[in-house]
Amino acid sequence: MEKIPVIYWSGTGNTKLMAEAVAEGIGAAAELKNVGDITAEAAGAYPALALGCSAMGAEVLEEYEFEPFFTALEPLLQGKKLVLFGSYGWGGSYMTDWEQRVQAAGAELVAPGLLAFGTPDELAIESCRELGAALAKA
Repeated sequence: MEKIPVIYWSGTGNTKLMAEAVAEGIGAAAELKNVGDITAEAAGAYPALALGCSAMGAEVLEEYEFEPFFTALEPLLQGKKLVLFGSYGWGGSYMTDWEQRVQAAGAELVAPGLLAFGTPDELAIESCRELGAALAKA
């Protein structure tokens, strides 16, 4: 069975909760990884990825760890299957920009990006599990 990494950055723990639920949905193939625990080159070797990051500042990906990782990963995304998720405290518009970047890099979004406002409630957690399951089936 091909492994599927669930790579995330979480400042408050909300996106980590989402990542854990996405991994549950993927099942035994899931490899849960904090963004600091994997290089872009290693992530680019997988055919499918789940990426999670919360919104920061003016609705952008976290600037010090996740954005540099994702920028390095972008050229390696051609033909990959992806899902995106994250939590936010205001707006949530960063997800649209992130989806556009993924598609411009030639990756296939298996489902629309999933957002949770603040701490994910049980409905959001279930949606994360469904997102993971969709990626595992793709």
